[in-house]
Amino acid sequence: MRDLLPSTVAVAVAGPEDWTGELLPAEQACLGERAVQTRRRDFAAGRICARRALRDLGLPTTAVPAAADRAPVWPAGVVGSITHTAGYCAAAAAHTTDIRSVGMDAEQHREVNPGVRRLVLLPEEEAMCVRLPSGTYWPVVLFSAKETVYKVWHPVVRGWLDFHDAQLDIDPDAGTFTARIAPARVDAAGVDDPPTSISGRFVIADGLVRTAAVLLAR
Repeated sequence: MRDLLPSTVAVAVAGPEDWTGELLPAEQACLGERAVQTRRRDFAAGRICARRALRDLGLPTTAVPAAADRAPVWPAGVVGSITHTAGYCAAAAAHTTDIRSVGMDAEQHREVNPGVRRLVLLPEEEAMCVRLPSGTYWPVVLFSAKETVYKVWHPVVRGWLDFHDAQLDIDPDAGTFTARIAPARVDAAGVDDPPTSISGRFVIADGLVRTAAVLLAR
């Protein structure tokens, strides 16, 4: 993710030992007794990466627990994001004086099933996928980008953003995307200066799609 985010964002990617690393008590308390092993491994890697990113910002070791909706709870004055997929986990953090919100996502580079495709893509985006260069599973790129857009939107607005509430344009040569937020969703945001569009970057490598985006501090 370091290649997709500005230098003011600290980024940590999990190494082999991080998947079985030790959680702090406040983080451990977020895992239920019935949490399966894969959930425990993903959670551990994400929190260890999050704490490493915080240290890279010059902050002391601090727990990063989860809210009721499973979103990470960052220290005051910090925004961040965590993502994980099979074999990959990363966390990003930034001071709110530099970054208003940050989001990122990683997915396996493979086709998505028709049901998910209908859930994620607008008709205009389906048509765009047909026009984009062959050899890439563009629906999963859009899926990942919309996950990133939601992670940017939610901390600012504290409200839901459906897949169909963001219409994406992809520039395959530049490796960038822009999401235009549905005007009705912007009008209903209930906060000052909600984002009307969110732009980010993507890369496809090593069997993964990685996407990331930020809103700069006002």
